[in-house]
Amino acid sequence: MIITVKVLLDNFKFAFKTRKAWWYTASSRSRARFARTTLGSFWLGFSNLLSIGTLGIVYGTVFSVEDFKSYFIYLGFGLVIWNTISSSISNSPNLFSHNSSNIKNMNLKPIFYTLEEWSFQLQTFIQSFVLVFFVFLFFQSTLIVNLLLFSWIPLLNLIIFIYWFPLIVCLISVRFTDIAQLVPIVLQLVFLTSPILYRKESLGSLGWITNLNFIYQVLDPLRVSIINGTINYQNSILLLIFNFVGLFLTIRLLDIESRRLPFLL
Repeated sequence: MIITVKVLLDNFKFAFKTRKAWWYTASSRSRARFARTTLGSFWLGFSNLLSIGTLGIVYGTVFSVEDFKSYFIYLGFGLVIWNTISSSISNSPNLFSHNSSNIKNMNLKPIFYTLEEWSFQLQTFIQSFVLVFFVFLFFQSTLIVNLLLFSWIPLLNLIIFIYWFPLIVCLISVRFTDIAQLVPIVLQLVFLTSPILYRKESLGSLGWITNLNFIYQVLDPLRVSIINGTINYQNSILLLIFNFVGLFLTIRLLDIESRRLPFLL
């Protein structure tokens, strides 16, 4: 127990000490993605709005939606949050293999590369979310109040989740490389069974499936808190505790695997 706490403290100290380096590296990746473009990161938000508009019209018509305004907002926030979670997980299997030369030749802890990827995904989420949020603010003025008053715990759950869960997938993929082929398939199935394009009520008697969908348990409270200004504090705090436990366990597992990592890549 004492060793575990010491490992956690050492990793947190290292993360804090190198925070400027991994955040700057992630920022450089974000800027490079839109280098030499006029609108820069605006394209992230614009592409999301285009997807929301197209999917909203198509699926709104298919599901015979009566209130398109509320459906667009529901769909929009769901897609932005889902894209962040999906991107974090889908990029994780190859994280260490893409940085294999640095891991073998540089005196940096593997946690550095996980923090760099996490901060890149976080920056992408912020860039995507901001434009979508302000566009929707014209249709529902209460969004800003809801975000400031009710979304802190669900947002913290998302931030922690997109670090530790992809890291678990990453560590498993180092030993079992077939995971990289399986992840996109699983994500597609999870997306289709998650009430993102449709509302949970549409599942009818199959609504219980969402209770088994852990990704949806992270996504939906944040969306609900932003749109409706409500939050289930009991469930959100329990989820927060679960996320912290997952965070601590994965950091401990990463520390154990870091000794073998150069030989597995």
